[in-house]
Formats: sequence, C-alpha cells, structure tokens
Amino acid sequence: MNNASTALKVAAGIFLTIALITIVVILFISAQEATKTAQNNFSDIQTELAQASFTVYDDTSISGSQVVNAIRKFKGKDQFGIKVLTGKNQSGVWYGSSLNTADVADGAYGSVTGKSTTEVTKSWDETDPNYVNPSGKFRAQVVKDSSNVVRGLIFVQSTAR
Repeated sequence: MNNASTALKVAAGIFLTIALITIVVILFISAQEATKTAQNNFSDIQTELAQASFTVYDDTSISGSQVVNAIRKFKGKDQFGIKVLTGKNQSGVWYGSSLNTADVADGAYGSVTGKSTTEVTKSWDETDPNYVNPSGKFRAQVVKDSSNVVRGLIFVQSTAR
C-alpha cells in the first residue's frame, strides 16, 4: 500500500509539473504574439510620425519665408532634396540631393540622382536668380519614391496677378 501511495504522489507531481510547463509555454507564446503586434503597431506609429513633418507641405500654398525655413530645416537630411522654382528661375534649383521627378509613372520617380552643389545662401541673396522672396507665394508638393518614402519637396512660385 505504501508503494502505491508513493507511486500516486510521484505521478501527481509529474502531472502537475507537465501542466505547469504547458501553462508557461502557452503564456509565453501568447506574450510573443502580443509583442509582435505591439512592435508592428509601434512601427506604424513611428512611420506616421516621420511622415507627419511633411504633411504641412502636401499640395498646399505657403509663403516664401516658409520655403526658406524648409530649406534650412531639411538641408542636412540624407537622401533628401528640395527643388525651388522661382519667377526668375523657371527651371528651378535643387538644394540637398537632386531627385528624379521626370515622370510620376516611372518606377525611378523620387529616386536620388545626385548631390546638389547649390548653397542655401542663394535662397536669400536678392541678386541671385534663385532668391526666394519671403512674401512670395509658393505651391508645395511632396515627392515620394516607389517605396512611398518622402524623398523631397518641390516649391513652385505662384505668378503675381
């Protein structure tokens, strides 16, 4: 009888140990799934926040002083370019990186084509054709590449009426 009692205690101990291990594994798998979901949500929020600084320029009308501020703000950003077309320079000039903006349907649209040598100081030099009039009106456009990453901004000066 004593052996049967000991065998039952050992079997109950093994059963409880297996049950405890099973519960821990189930909890670990659940926590792992929750962590993956949280990471994906965090990544989405991070992408939205990174893009939020450009929404102010998405197909809006802004002043020349805001254009100059954007040039100063984003001049050091890697693989990012700002093109400004003024009344004196209809072909425009790139600040930062030059981008492919020839055809929106092209897969290379928005890709970096080179580094611009234009100095930011040209945008506030009144004698330069690239001068940005602080009180002028500009139409802003955001340039995204094929991966939907913002690569640049284009500012076109509105004609005076």
